[in-house]
Amino acid sequence: MKPLSSPLQQYWQTVVERLPEPLAEESLSAQAKSVLTFSDFVQDSVIAHPEWLTELESQPPQADEWQHYAAWLQEALSNVSDEAGLMRELRLFRRRIMVRIAWAQTLALVTEESILQQLSHLAETLIVAARDWLYDACCREWGTPCNAQGEAQPLLILGMGKLGGGELNFSSDIDLIFAWPEHGCTQGGRRELDNAQFFTRMGQRLIKVLDQPTQDGFVYRVDMRLRPFGESGPLVLSFAALEDYYQEQGRDWERYAMVKARIMGDSDGVYANELRAMLRPFVFRRYIDFSVIQSLRNMKGMIAREVRRRGLTDNIKLGAGGIREIEFIVQVFQLIRGGREPSLQSRALLPTLSAIAALHLLSENDAEQLRVAYLFLRRLENLLQSINDEQTQTLPSDELTRARLAWAMDFADWPQLTGVLTAHMANVRRVFNELIGDDESETQEESLSEQWRELWQDALQEDDTTPVLAHLSEDERKQVLMLIADFRKELDKRTIGPRGRQVLDHLMPHLLSDVCAREDAAVTLSRITALLVGIVTRTTYLELLSEFPAALKHLISLCAASPMIASQLARYPLLLDELLDPNTLYQPTATDAYRDELRQYLLRVPEDDEEQQLEALRQFKQAQLLRIAAADIAGTLPVMKVSDHLTWLAEAMIDAVVQ
Repeated sequence: MKPLSSPLQQYWQTVVERLPEPLAEESLSAQAKSVLTFSDFVQDSVIAHPEWLTELESQPPQADEWQHYAAWLQEALSNVSDEAGLMRELRLFRRRIMVRIAWAQTLALVTEESILQQLSHLAETLIVAARDWLYDACCREWGTPCNAQGEAQPLLILGMGKLGGGELNFSSDIDLIFAWPEHGCTQGGRRELDNAQFFTRMGQRLIKVLDQPTQDGFVYRVDMRLRPFGESGPLVLSFAALEDYYQEQGRDWERYAMVKARIMGDSDGVYANELRAMLRPFVFRRYIDFSVIQSLRNMKGMIAREVRRRGLTDNIKLGAGGIREIEFIVQVFQLIRGGREPSLQSRALLPTLSAIAALHLLSENDAEQLRVAYLFLRRLENLLQSINDEQTQTLPSDELTRARLAWAMDFADWPQLTGVLTAHMANVRRVFNELIGDDESETQEESLSEQWRELWQDALQEDDTTPVLAHLSEDERKQVLMLIADFRKELDKRTIGPRGRQVLDHLMPHLLSDVCAREDAAVTLSRITALLVGIVTRTTYLELLSEFPAALKHLISLCAASPMIASQLARYPLLLDELLDPNTLYQPTATDAYRDELRQYLLRVPEDDEEQQLEALRQFKQAQLLRIAAADIAGTLPVMKVSDHLTWLAEAMIDAVVQ
């Protein structure tokens, strides 16, 4: 174990003066001295409960001890007879286990992933135990809530955010949503309540039991604002009300929040499975959804402005390159592709990051840098919070706290720690900007020539178009202008929402700038506008081309080279997704790998759903044909090999259908 630094050795003398007789200095191990010097929270706790320190010394924390939390808590609650007793035992249990977690974390006895797991399981154990105790108490008082068939109705609790993802930090709020399955009334009580009344009253008592400060502290600060309609909405909703809300009014930020939602406690019951199945289509769209990029960019912009307003520039969660940006990077892939890639549907960040790398959506180097940065930032965050059991992510300004963190993070001093921290956050910021960007940085839209926007918006007189179309003949120039005018007229016949118009107005100047620079501008533009007419009411495809300039350039070059490709893309716009990765677009599958690729592709859809299986076969075939054609056009596939690839593709398709 690393010796205490000089400032911490000096502070230890202050600690010694506070210790009661049972904790005399000579009786303490070197580990105990280190932890008591690092954490005032642990220090205060063991001074109040010296037996906890004895337990720590004789039974040091283990990585898997979270598996015993439920049994330990059940024993602690075995003699509880009233709500006051429940509140007291929950608070003492939480504090005792948090001391054990802080001990393990300070001394690095377990991995940071294990610390996050233990913190999350502790919260879930306490929430579920409080719910179950109160449910029984409320049923004795008001009767059991039942549906129309007389079946008992439970209260289900969704843990949101880091609690749902199994990544809770040391001192954290818990974000919860309460729900019950079906309407009905209580049975067996002194007077009848409808289920909404029962669960609302029970929910209020549950929040009080967890959140209300007493002389023993509190269990968790409970935040219910993520529920439908926020603070103005009902505290508890039926499944039907939840489904109606998310189908009709669910917003982008609620999709983002719901990615990590996890049912607390018995997650394999019938009602839990029903709730999970109901929420999944809202979170994970069956189509690829690029609208989330702008939504996350807007959210990040709001956070950045709040950081500046509140002076949170040293915040390792919300600041540039902080924990929140890593979460955004991972969740943008989940929200865009999670409906089609089951491996992206994990609630936890690190497994999802591994899946992103496995799907080649990020380079292995970028994914590894994000993983290392995330673990570094989460350890720093948890250590910072465990000093005083305080919810903070702001780097300290006082010398003692800096010395504590430098020692616990295994650095010689504070400047050495901040140097490594700065490098990690710079790596995160780079990946974030490449993927999502910053709504306050200069955008391509701002740097684009005003003339291209005016050309799209029909604000130029014909003579004014000469400078931007100077390399074209007069006939070609007129043809381009006519194509633009015809496309605008076609748009007027279509139902395009405000978001679609906004995306088009961003996309078209860039598209015209690239297309009109070509010698074959008129031919290329005619093919692309025909494609756009087919997808203009499907905003997600427009967003793909708007958000990824490289994909737009690939589209232009392929449509210019091949009317067949332009036609295929117009008929199957799902293929536009293939434009995102030039490594696969221009490198078709190896001739002996088509069968295996198709087999892996079909694993994404249910085996017993014939309609989805057939649709997957069609999608695979069209995607492979596009890659073969693109490789042929780019010259990366010799002409003699094209027929070989087409043959192997056909054989793989026939084999899959026969199987």
